[in-house]
Amino acid sequence: MSPIRLDVKDYIAVVTIDYPPVNAMAVDAYGHIIEIFDELHDRDDARVVVLTATGERAFCAGVDVRSRIPGAPAPRKDHGRTAREGFNAIYECPIPVIGAINGPTLGAGIGLAASCDYLIASEKATFGLPEIDVGLLGGARHSFRLFPQGVVRRMHYTAERLSAQEAYRLGAVHKVVPPDRLMDEAMSDAAIIAAKMPIGIRLAKEGLNTVEWMDLKNGYRFEQTRTAVLQLTEDAAEAKRAFVEKRPAVFKGR
Repeated sequence: MSPIRLDVKDYIAVVTIDYPPVNAMAVDAYGHIIEIFDELHDRDDARVVVLTATGERAFCAGVDVRSRIPGAPAPRKDHGRTAREGFNAIYECPIPVIGAINGPTLGAGIGLAASCDYLIASEKATFGLPEIDVGLLGGARHSFRLFPQGVVRRMHYTAERLSAQEAYRLGAVHKVVPPDRLMDEAMSDAAIIAAKMPIGIRLAKEGLNTVEWMDLKNGYRFEQTRTAVLQLTEDAAEAKRAFVEKRPAVFKGR
């Protein structure tokens, strides 16, 4: 059984990281992430993803430091490529990815979280960049997608963690909930998205990922091209009819 599980039901895919005890990531773990998120490109039965992890000790404690200790079996050398592509696989997923952050999210764990579309966090979640304390660096660039620059710099230099509530105050987290409510809240949000027109959601995700790196003029122009594509679909016509007729839309994915 893979240490990263994929379950799909009612158009919601749940991806669960399961590397006890703290979900630390070695090179092979990112390979599993890539395989699973690549699979979602071609699945019509998945319209939204919830990314989470097992237990409450950590969402992801970052790099598996045990694999970096001198004398330990040498990890497969790929010069960080697999980790980069693991984050990219989440970010480039064609459907929205909700991060359900169940515990501490450290170092490379922030890379996983920041690659999601948005986050819902347990009260037990924390966020930090502890690399400086274990002779490593990294994670800052992904952290800039969640936190202001000054906050990231201090996190990087001090290795101090932010609480879930502080992350919420800074806008990095959509909501903070009790641990036993985390998956219920994430699945409730996912169900809202899963009920929308599937082609529209995919075009929206494509547009958001593209315009994030563009200037205002060209970014809005690109969004207009996605709207033009959506207008040609049966689902867009159905959405308009349903709005006028004051009834729920019935989408067919075409």
